[in-house]
Amino acid sequence: MTAAERAFAAIDGLRDECVAFLVDLVRIPTVNPPGERYEECARMIGDRLGSFGYAVEYVRPRAARDGPPRVNVFARLQGAGVRPTLHFNGHIDVVPAGDRGAWSHEPFGAELADGALWGRGGADQKAGLAASIYAVEALRRAGVGLRGAVEQSATVDEESGGFAGVAELCDQGYLRAGRTDHVIITEPLGVDRVCIGHRGVYWFEVTARGQAGHGSMPELGHNAAEAMARFIARIERELKPRLAARRTAMPVEPPASRSASISLNALHAGQRPDVEQTPVVPDTCVATFDRRFLIEEPSATVRAEIGELVAAEATADGGIRWSVRDLMLVEPTETPADAPTRRAVADAIQRVFGRPAAIVASPGTYDQKHVVRRGGVTDCVAYGPGILELAHRPDEHVRLDDLVNATKVMALATLALVGEPGVP
Repeated sequence: MTAAERAFAAIDGLRDECVAFLVDLVRIPTVNPPGERYEECARMIGDRLGSFGYAVEYVRPRAARDGPPRVNVFARLQGAGVRPTLHFNGHIDVVPAGDRGAWSHEPFGAELADGALWGRGGADQKAGLAASIYAVEALRRAGVGLRGAVEQSATVDEESGGFAGVAELCDQGYLRAGRTDHVIITEPLGVDRVCIGHRGVYWFEVTARGQAGHGSMPELGHNAAEAMARFIARIERELKPRLAARRTAMPVEPPASRSASISLNALHAGQRPDVEQTPVVPDTCVATFDRRFLIEEPSATVRAEIGELVAAEATADGGIRWSVRDLMLVEPTETPADAPTRRAVADAIQRVFGRPAAIVASPGTYDQKHVVRRGGVTDCVAYGPGILELAHRPDEHVRLDDLVNATKVMALATLALVGEPGVP
């Protein structure tokens, strides 16, 4: 038997163990926000990796943070040489379950039904963590050696930007150019697709400040909520058509996301809705926007475009004071066409599924932004089991066959990138 055949046989034999591990992971509700039970989940993963021969470290952010403690798992399995090094990364945090009544399965029950595992994080992205860990373990149990090393990291806070997770690993030198050669991030982009990057994101907050007044005499105040409504209407009227006309050459999926976009994500003015109301004209209104931009759009232009719209509104109504606060700016990224990891994962998909891999880009950002910008590692792709469109939705799930097949793809990619020379 070839090394690949031995690995496939081992993966099939490890199916139940891999699924059981994923069940245990999903049953820990690592909900972000606020970042619950990270330590428990990290220790479970670290213990499993330690039992598989990895040297395990727990990496915490250097700066103190509010809320539950943040802890990341970093583990290394040494082969014959120090380099090349293949790094698998997955995040342990999950978004809140939302309305439990919208689920047909318990969100953190990790139920096995209809050939799938159901639960929050089942796809996004604890299945990817289980797949990468068991892909390499299958090689080990099959007696397939490595010419280099494999690293596994399980990180926190990806859903809120990844700054205490992958960004921290990069900044502390665990994941960086000159040490790390190849990176596979196990996001749920589909078992037959290689994700080569993502659009950019600019989150910003716009504040309108007017003048309070009595609700029975609104003409004596200056209503900040009404001013913000006019600003939002200006975005709808002037900016959104321009963004819809801009298209990227990147293979973003779904195709509708190949245009630039903007979303009003939060809006607040006046008194809190959960208190007894009094007749006051709101003097402050705050809106939070989510602008997704294309690799063809310079980020400076994206920000300037918002500034111009705010300035136009200020000119139209001199009684309102406006301000813009940046919340997050992430540049788009795209893996080079000749990157070894891109080729290795695509070839593995072809071998496992008997059809060419689809090359896609993500509409939203993920931790590739930190790997490239902070770590300086450009040979990075995303690949993992699960369907992107199921992420963050009720009844999130992953097909068990997809879990197994993705594990096989990762094993083949590991062989190609850091396996012993000449091993088929």
